[in-house]
Amino acid sequence: QLHLVESGGGLVQPGGSLRLSCAVSGLTKNYYAMAWFRQAPGKERELVSALPWRGRTEYYSDSVKGRFTISRDNTKNTIYLQMNSLKPEDTAVYYCAVDQTLFRQSWAGSPLIGDFGSWGQGTQVTVSS
Repeated sequence: QLHLVESGGGLVQPGGSLRLSCAVSGLTKNYYAMAWFRQAPGKERELVSALPWRGRTEYYSDSVKGRFTISRDNTKNTIYLQMNSLKPEDTAVYYCAVDQTLFRQSWAGSPLIGDFGSWGQGTQVTVSS
């Protein structure tokens, strides 16, 4: 059974930066795509960014493209989300997730929440002055 732990959230002013980390335990080798989702109060959970297991094709939602960068270190079973130029509308609980499909290298369209079967508990990101 996989265990995911997010860290790095907090309070930041608009225009600031944060780096989220997600450590995955329970895997000898991480051959799974991984993703970051977020959920703001009163809203549905939405995809922020996803990265296939080899990390060759990055997916970003339009709202974060150009500001956020996803990366992974498979030697540490950890993924990261570098968030720059943060806006108040980025305020949400951020979750990392592990794909249910082994060796997925791409998606036909956008990654779907149903593609991911293991989730962390989330880390709060608040962007406010």
